[in-house]
Amino acid sequence: MVLALELAGLQPGLVPASLSPDLTWQAFLALLPPIAAFVGMLSLNQATATRIIAIYLIAAVLSVLLGAAQLASGGQQLYVWATTAAGSVNGLFANRNHLATLLVAMLPFAVAMGAASLRRRHDDRRLPLWFGAVFIGIVVIGLAAIRSRAGLILLGPSIVLSLLAGWIAAGRGRPGPALIGLAAACVVAIGAVSVVALPPILERFDSQSAPEGRFENWPIVAGASDAYLPLGSGIGSFDAVFRSVEPLETLDPTFFNHAHNDYLELWLEAGWPAAALLIAFLIWYGRRTWAAWRAGTSRERDLQRAASVGILMMLAHSAVDYPLRTATLAVLFAFCVGLLEKAGQPSERQAER
Repeated sequence: MVLALELAGLQPGLVPASLSPDLTWQAFLALLPPIAAFVGMLSLNQATATRIIAIYLIAAVLSVLLGAAQLASGGQQLYVWATTAAGSVNGLFANRNHLATLLVAMLPFAVAMGAASLRRRHDDRRLPLWFGAVFIGIVVIGLAAIRSRAGLILLGPSIVLSLLAGWIAAGRGRPGPALIGLAAACVVAIGAVSVVALPPILERFDSQSAPEGRFENWPIVAGASDAYLPLGSGIGSFDAVFRSVEPLETLDPTFFNHAHNDYLELWLEAGWPAAALLIAFLIWYGRRTWAAWRAGTSRERDLQRAASVGILMMLAHSAVDYPLRTATLAVLFAFCVGLLEKAGQPSERQAER
């Protein structure tokens, strides 16, 4: 950069720490809603947190229903965003992969809340249980229609961890008919999808029919990162940096807006500080998850275990996409982090004693 300034006849001086200061500022502003969600969650009681989760679950169902209407319209109508993948099941999102992330992240909440209702002795326990079973079917069928490869791969781990969280929420005893019914709902939904929609799903994983450009671009991004260490090129500067190193033979009418690997993109944009923060977060996540899963059954702990699974699903999907750059999922992630943070504190029921 100094050489470029000298060639232009300019004197080197103070320069921004980011190659795209305006986009870095926008990225900072985009963090405000998740930060507000995290701070707000720390002060919310369990009843309010449950209501927020219910709103997210209802929004997920409505998004799938909207996606079904989009598919029925022939891919020409009912899309919320002008810049979107028309013809795909996107729901309220611009990208079908982000709808898939929402579904696999919300699945553990639906199962845990449904299984937790088995501990009640009132008639109102049936609604959460039935909703949990229906939500499982909606997630499986929805992911089959969305055909997000990452979503389909994460479905298996999400179901297993969700059922495990449900078993703990039900009391860690011998699985009863209701809990077995939740597991049966998974089997029936997966079986029905396999019979009806398996060929189109397998076609999505055929690398010969649809070459995957993101994997080919990852080495280019990794190579460009070395030039900007240790502090990175600046948050939000990915597009400008990649355009400067993109090979001429890969140029086409489309452009690579993100690395489709948030860890790699953070390494390029923020270097060592981002790596240190990520490692610190993973250590925190491991400790809080351990505390949540070894704790006893209570409504608060049930939500914390579900939150740990939701966080894991979003972190895993971030390895091949950028779900947390969507405001809805970023706020959900922050909400789950705030919920899991309480795993290091006495539960509300314990605090009242």
